[in-house]
Order: sequence, then structure tokens, then C-alpha cells
Amino acid sequence: MAATDTELVLLACRDGDPNAFAELVRRYQSPVRSFVRKMTRGDAHLADDIAQEAFLLAWRKIHTYRQEAGFLTWLLTIAHNQFRSHARRRAETCCQDIEETARQPGGSPATAEDLRMDLQEAMKHLSDGERAAIGLCCQQGLTHEEAARILDCPLGTVKTNIMRGREKLRRRLRI
Repeated sequence: MAATDTELVLLACRDGDPNAFAELVRRYQSPVRSFVRKMTRGDAHLADDIAQEAFLLAWRKIHTYRQEAGFLTWLLTIAHNQFRSHARRRAETCCQDIEETARQPGGSPATAEDLRMDLQEAMKHLSDGERAAIGLCCQQGLTHEEAARILDCPLGTVKTNIMRGREKLRRRLRI
């Protein structure tokens, strides 16, 4: 039976077990890298660098994880903060593009790809907050509360950004 996140965190924190932390990295590297890639507007190399920095910081700060939120939420918060630090250093304020694959019943692969590309282009016209909130809640499947923690903003702001962002997408995509 696989160890839970809590058990792995305890092993990594209490015993300094790098194998326990390596298992956590294996479990969560894809969602973290995907989230950061969207934040960097698809720059895979930059996203990988930021994700690696986030995991290294998480390893160094594993003792600060308080289990008030899920481990993935904690990691995404670290990754988001690393992205913000990087953006400040480069004087950028870019955020993510959502790479949702649009699915239509009976649609052809070319149609789905066209819709995905249209969605990516429409996402560029959203504010940073709208893109971040939609990416976390719609693409990553996090709750509004988890997104608010990650983005370090009030719950109402996340809900408003999602509502406004979806409306802008509907208008731009004429859905």
C-alpha cells in the first residue's frame, strides 16, 4: 500500500528521508510543472526552472508544512511565489495561458485543436488575476478557497476573477 502524503512528509521532515520527498516530487511534478508552464505563457524551459526552484525550496522548508491544506496546494503556493519572485526580478507580470483541450461531442480532432488555440488566444486578453484564478480552479481543479490561498488574495476576489474571466472568454469566443 502506498504511503500517504502525510506519511511521506513526516518521513522527509523527521528523518530527512530524500526518498520520501522524491516520491512526493514524483506524485506532483506534473501538476506543478503544468501550472508554472501556464504562468509563463508556455515557456517550458523557464517553467521547468521555476518548478525545480519550487521543489528545492519545498525540500528546504518541508518542516514548515502544517497540513492545513493539501500538500499539492502548499506546493502550488510555493511555485506561484517563485514565479512572482522571478517576474519581479525580470520586471514582468505575465501569467498563464490555459491549455484546456476543448471537447465537443462528435467533434473532429482538428476542430478541438482549433478551439484550443482560440482559447489560448482569448486567455491572453484576460487580466493576470483572471488567468491565474481560471487556471487554478478550472484547469487544475482546485477549490476557490485553495486558489485564494495560493494567490494570496481574498476568496471573493478569486470568485470575481473567475466570473469576469469566463464572461470575457464567452464574449471573445462567442460561446
